[in-house]
Amino acid sequence: MFGLEFPPISHTVEWPDIFGSGPFAVNKVVLLMWVSALIVFLFFFVASRKQSLVPVGVRNVAESVVDFIREGVVLQTMGPAGLAWTPFLLTLFSFIAVCNIWGIVPGIQMPVNARIALPAFLAIVAWVLFNFVGIKSQGLGGYFKSMLFPPGVPKALYILVTPIELVSTLLVRPLSLAVRLFANMLAGHLLLISFAVIATALFESTVVGAAVPGALLVALTGFELLVVVLQAFIFTILTAVYIGGAMNPEH
Repeated sequence: MFGLEFPPISHTVEWPDIFGSGPFAVNKVVLLMWVSALIVFLFFFVASRKQSLVPVGVRNVAESVVDFIREGVVLQTMGPAGLAWTPFLLTLFSFIAVCNIWGIVPGIQMPVNARIALPAFLAIVAWVLFNFVGIKSQGLGGYFKSMLFPPGVPKALYILVTPIELVSTLLVRPLSLAVRLFANMLAGHLLLISFAVIATALFESTVVGAAVPGALLVALTGFELLVVVLQAFIFTILTAVYIGGAMNPEH
């Protein structure tokens, strides 16, 4: 009926290799990841070159993003001691947002983070960093002591709290970071594809019948833009929270 034919999920997240084969093959998703990194670099490079008393254009946007990360992420979660992490968190947020936004770009419509590889890699980077910072600032013994025996917890509860904190810090945190980003971007990608298929099938049978799913598709695309930024923000602020907690365990 109406010629509805939904593509398999594997076809919506996998693109054929352009060159190479095996784990080092390069496909369009990998190219989009490289282009995203280049866009972020060029954006801040161009913004930093245009010095003016009143920021305009690209510099104005760049300064807004910097202020958002510094005021809304770093100072809120890490305090003034975490300002040195602003460049890293700014780059992380910008890169994730650009990788996500490909999902609503006509003709491409494939968020890079809808495949688990990049979210998993970013989560591992965050995991390595906050553990390294914790060991560096507290020492190996002090870090594991503050992790396994949080201050202020009644000693009788350590039998429950200690294994939970161990599993949470070493496994759940990186896993949740990766899965949250991947699952949200994949779900949004599949939802947009579903409504696009429905709208196309109804349009082929009756233009009027395609109005409702077509309008929903436009609305969902706008909502997906919000999700793109929100997921980049969530990943970034959780990374800041974990690093800040490793720097200052008493907080």
